[in-house]
Amino acid sequence: MQGGYMGKILNVDLSHRTLEHEPLDEVLCRQYIGGYGVGARLLYDRVPADADPLGPDNVLGFMTGPLTGTPALIGSRFVVISKSPKTNTWGDANCGGHFGPHLKFAGFDGVLLGGIAKQPVYLFIDEGQAELRDAEHLWGQNVTQVEQSLKQEHGKDVQIASIGTAGEKGSLLSCIINDGGRAAGRSGLGAVMGAKRLKAIVVKGRLKVPVADPQAIEALRKEYVGTKGGFYSSLHDYGTGAATDSSAQSGDSPVRNWGGAGPVDFPLERAEKISGDYVIANQQRRYGCWRCPISCGGWVKQAEGKYALSARADSLGHKPEYETLWAFGTDLLNDDLQSIVKANEICNEYGLDTISVGATIAFAMECYEQGIISQQDTDGLELTWGNAEAIVALAEKIATREGFGDVLGDGVKVAAQKIGRGAEQYAIHVSGEELPGHDPRFMPALATIYLMDATPGRHTQGGAWTPPGIRVRGTKMKYEYEGQAEDYYKLMTSMHLVNAAGLCMFGYFIYHIDLLPKQLSAVTGWDYALDDTWEIGMRIATMRHIFNLREGHNPLIRNVPGRMIGQPPLEEGRLQGITVDYETMHQELLQFLDWDLQTTIPSEESLRRLNMEFLLPDVAGFEVPEV
Repeated sequence: MQGGYMGKILNVDLSHRTLEHEPLDEVLCRQYIGGYGVGARLLYDRVPADADPLGPDNVLGFMTGPLTGTPALIGSRFVVISKSPKTNTWGDANCGGHFGPHLKFAGFDGVLLGGIAKQPVYLFIDEGQAELRDAEHLWGQNVTQVEQSLKQEHGKDVQIASIGTAGEKGSLLSCIINDGGRAAGRSGLGAVMGAKRLKAIVVKGRLKVPVADPQAIEALRKEYVGTKGGFYSSLHDYGTGAATDSSAQSGDSPVRNWGGAGPVDFPLERAEKISGDYVIANQQRRYGCWRCPISCGGWVKQAEGKYALSARADSLGHKPEYETLWAFGTDLLNDDLQSIVKANEICNEYGLDTISVGATIAFAMECYEQGIISQQDTDGLELTWGNAEAIVALAEKIATREGFGDVLGDGVKVAAQKIGRGAEQYAIHVSGEELPGHDPRFMPALATIYLMDATPGRHTQGGAWTPPGIRVRGTKMKYEYEGQAEDYYKLMTSMHLVNAAGLCMFGYFIYHIDLLPKQLSAVTGWDYALDDTWEIGMRIATMRHIFNLREGHNPLIRNVPGRMIGQPPLEEGRLQGITVDYETMHQELLQFLDWDLQTTIPSEESLRRLNMEFLLPDVAGFEVPEV
């Protein structure tokens, strides 16, 4: 096996409590790299079409990339993969921290889990030896308690990925947590883990990840680690919340459930209270993911008052990220930072996606404003914009599925169906996934990402974010909708390779794009050029897309929230009058990719160019609705 890989996958049948080591195929790695690239190829064969996402036929995977756990900048990531119970499509959730590298140090490139355990279990892996253990004593515990319990059993040097009680209860907002607050947040995969009665995965080991050219990768690290300034400095000094205020003013951040305008509804003097220096005012120490030179994370102390942190004895909690500050702040017109820190702790403890919980509260607040629901429905909570106490109380109710929290506990799409009375018009989602805090009316390429990627409603899939070294037409031309397809292709495929390789997207934003093929070459021993990365990224994109097509899912028929694309356009603010011509962008992209303009099925020639001929018999039988 080439460098960068431990050379094996652990297959776990939870129903029969059997574990099997599977050699990792070298050709597969060369074609799909790792992470959700290799993962999508494996799950296509192992998850049958029409499988119940919460049933025994679905597979839950924890996958690393070849750069995870190596000296590569910034090789700390892993990805959780499965069919999503939230969107009924391909689902994945990317995460940092220390778990991914230590899964490899424990001897495996990934773990695939099928079936359903008869009673709660956790998986323990110790340098190539794995076993399922009883987790009855952990069931009902939240994340901090689980981590403390398992470290008492196995030592402080273990790394743990677990679900809180939200995942146990099947919340479609639930996620998987490691490092106490690093979340594999999206796609509702905590619910899959809960349905399988898998409470945690514990990894332990000090095995070395093989590297083809150690001198070359160390030299690259020394050469590029000195890259400072710009985005590096803001991340290092403040974390991702450095510019929450300016994002609200520019139009990047949606406000008031996507129905408002930042400068009007959430002016600068309010937005500043949940941004920059305010966010780090109570930071006790900075932290980073495994061997990360940026260290954008931090621990904040909040020991007193009605929003005191209580999960840990030292009253410390994770510094909120931008998406959390947006979801519980900007979008809700809430400038009470302490309440946001508390809501963040609730989500981390119960294992919930902060984006989706905040967006769901925004939906509920607008329903309240419009008279669709009342205090009688909300258990007495006054869901007015900016009501910090109500926001924290409702986050707790969603986490516990208590009262009105049970109505909201699966997100805006399900809640709107339960509430009825016109609530659907205020449910801002794509295929069930609540949208993140970046507005296509500000950055139009996001409309294509949200609507066309295999994981709907996701901002981390490339296409809009430009790293150093890739030349595109530029932001001045962002509202010229024709001629964007090639740029989108390069950015999309590059990001897929970053995710599959086990790198952090922040490094992608900071370091020159040439570092990506250089690091892959040094670690694996295979020779990569930038053009290779685009081709491999396209193969990964196609594999994830094919997974959905087999389900009969055509992205062109996904729901399109009017507010997402400016139908009708805003009448005030920085985005006044803007309507995104997403249909032109989609049609040009499909032509560029050589996918059918009505069904999005890839042409035979496009599959052959990617060495994916094995899919041709399947594709010929797909029944995909046309637009």
